[in-house]
Amino acid sequence: MTQLIEPTDERYFTVSSDELYDRHHYKIVSKNGDSINVDNWESCRAIWFNKKLFLSHVEVIDAKNQKGFG
Repeated sequence: MTQLIEPTDERYFTVSSDELYDRHHYKIVSKNGDSINVDNWESCRAIWFNKKLFLSHVEVIDAKNQKGFG
């Protein structure tokens, strides 16, 4: 049976913004400094949970002020 992470564990994810998630882009940063940008929360979440051992953190980017996103 899979052991779930308790809310008191530092790895437990909590909301980082009160804004709607579809108003942001996300920069997913690996432990070696490489990064990937995605334009929706579901893609970010999927990448994070599939590669979490290799990732450092996620940065939330305000999409309306970010240049370089289509």
